[in-house]
Amino acid sequence: MKEMLLEIKDLHVQIAGREVVSGINLSLRQGDRMVLLGQNGSGKTSLIMAIMGFPSYEVTEGDILFKGKSILGLAIDQRAKLGLGILFQRPPTVRGIKLRQMIEMTSGKKNFDLEKEAGRLAMTEFLGRDLNLGFSGGEMKRSELLQVIAQDPQVVLFDEPESGVDLENIALMGTIIDEFLKKKDRAALIITHTGYILDYVKADLGCVLADKRLHCVQEPRKIIGDIRKYGYDKCVKCRK
Repeated sequence: MKEMLLEIKDLHVQIAGREVVSGINLSLRQGDRMVLLGQNGSGKTSLIMAIMGFPSYEVTEGDILFKGKSILGLAIDQRAKLGLGILFQRPPTVRGIKLRQMIEMTSGKKNFDLEKEAGRLAMTEFLGRDLNLGFSGGEMKRSELLQVIAQDPQVVLFDEPESGVDLENIALMGTIIDEFLKKKDRAALIITHTGYILDYVKADLGCVLADKRLHCVQEPRKIIGDIRKYGYDKCVKCRK
């Protein structure tokens, strides 16, 4: 049996005293790729931000385990060093820090070939620029992916990797993401609204986050088809 990497147990999360996630149970073993669907504001981003340890997302009940050990008391950088990585939906702009510097500071690979990987993602000319400053949506997402690859995490949290990205860039990113996940049998939790990324990234598991809880765990394309046909509300009621 493959190693259990990430376990979410009865997780409750609050932001400024308001509960946004309630009683989530989720697990990822090596090689698992789970797709997370849900309406805007359903708590998808809140869930992965809590997993990553962002302080605004307060865990009030439950636990988050990485390789069998609780990580609730760990800071973001400590979780990253253990092997958790994240690709943001809206990456921040950081003035004064070049993309090359960021990658050199955070790289988890001893022999990471920056020039080669930047070339594959068409990011070579951006290495000397301030992080995400003036980048288009697609450029920001490729920058984020380059940083994730350099970090070399075992579990990756993807927050809408195709958001703001044109079809050509979705194809480029999706192909590289799928290849990256296959190496070392990495696990991934992938938030998507459109499902376009699934044309390139193979995923066998999917679920819907609604009413602060997970519903309907099954093949992701089947879920997307039901949502398109019935909408989120009817889909969740039907599958409960």
